[in-house]
Amino acid sequence: MLTDSYQTIASPSEGEYKEKGSKFLAYAYPMDAESDLDGFMASLRDIHPKARHYCYAYKLGLDGTRFRANDDGEPSGTAGKPIYGQILSFGLTNVCIIVIRYFGGTKLGASGLIHAYKEASKAALDTATLIEKYLYVSYQLTFGYDHMGHIMNALKDPDIEITDKVFEDHCAATIQVRLSAEDKTIHRLKAHLLNKSLEEVTSETVVDFCEMVRKER
Repeated sequence: MLTDSYQTIASPSEGEYKEKGSKFLAYAYPMDAESDLDGFMASLRDIHPKARHYCYAYKLGLDGTRFRANDDGEPSGTAGKPIYGQILSFGLTNVCIIVIRYFGGTKLGASGLIHAYKEASKAALDTATLIEKYLYVSYQLTFGYDHMGHIMNALKDPDIEITDKVFEDHCAATIQVRLSAEDKTIHRLKAHLLNKSLEEVTSETVVDFCEMVRKER
């Protein structure tokens, strides 16, 4: 069965860990795209211009292939990896954690650093609100004004959300449906638009008075 639900955090959260004079400040963010990292990092560099290290990790998507861990000058594997480990431990995705270190003058060693970055990240996630979210697919519908009433009635389907609409000489509506229910929902929509039974409609059926284009996610 196709999985389209995932756990993430509802809003940014923070955590802190101190060890031998060094201070580790962790910031966790909901994340939708890799480009979000630049904004997170720029904001924290403005707030903490004198910090020694800005280490981070993030995970995106459901397949586990879109992730990154960065040590930012700390010994290899002592910062980004333990940060990423906490994202995995909490079962999250679409999350970025940045941990800023203020050096306290005493070296912590590899094991000390791993523990510190882990605990700071955990502290940030412990204070976060965890939520379940879903993946959606969008479709662009284009149709003539004379078909507007019939089409808008069909779009009252409880599994369809209208996210945008334009009513002019040529009308358009953008809808979204849950990824896991996409085939059944679009199949049902076509049947409603054509006033046919579900058995009379296939995936190849075309609604000639309403162009339906699936948008890339």
